[in-house]
Amino acid sequence: MVFEVLTGTGLAASAGLNAYIPLIIMGLLARYTDLIELPSGWQWLGNGWVVLILAVLLAVEVVADKVPVVDHVNDLVQTVVRPTAGGLAFGAGASSETVTVSDPGSFFSSHQWVPVVSGVVIALGVHLLKSAARPVVNATTAGFGAPVASTAEDATSVVMSLVAIVLPVLVLAFLLGLVAFLFWFLRRRSDRRRERQAARAAGFRV
Repeated sequence: MVFEVLTGTGLAASAGLNAYIPLIIMGLLARYTDLIELPSGWQWLGNGWVVLILAVLLAVEVVADKVPVVDHVNDLVQTVVRPTAGGLAFGAGASSETVTVSDPGSFFSSHQWVPVVSGVVIALGVHLLKSAARPVVNATTAGFGAPVASTAEDATSVVMSLVAIVLPVLVLAFLLGLVAFLFWFLRRRSDRRRERQAARAAGFRV
């Protein structure tokens, strides 16, 4: 059951960065390779029309997420989309037969709502962290950092989706990195808040 959980977790975290990348990757791999075999309830992900629609949505997302201010609006919209995609990705990925999992655990087949809810929670957490970090990036780089940050997030989403399917044990490294980034980000926000308070106090004294 460990590999199923790691696969689902990696895919859900990937969806928290970009809702459509893990779903497209699962659909394409299931349709054209033997790396993943989707269970009967999730085979619609490999349908050509579904993959095409997801690709169009991905194109819109990629452009919108790289434009300052527009990316903030996009993040608000994605607050619903990314957790939903995370639930779908976790549910489909954890219940699939992959190169590392030949017999998905009965835990997921007997409690089908568990992986979906788990995916929603994981994707929402990653999305909220991404949404909180992006305004800081925009403010400190005058908006020029938005496309760079967005491209890095998209690349991470692609890599994480592939790793979750092919070598899920490496998902642990990603999770450790995410925790480290969270601590760094919270410390950075705290430092910036103290700096602003000190600047205001100095202004009042003048």
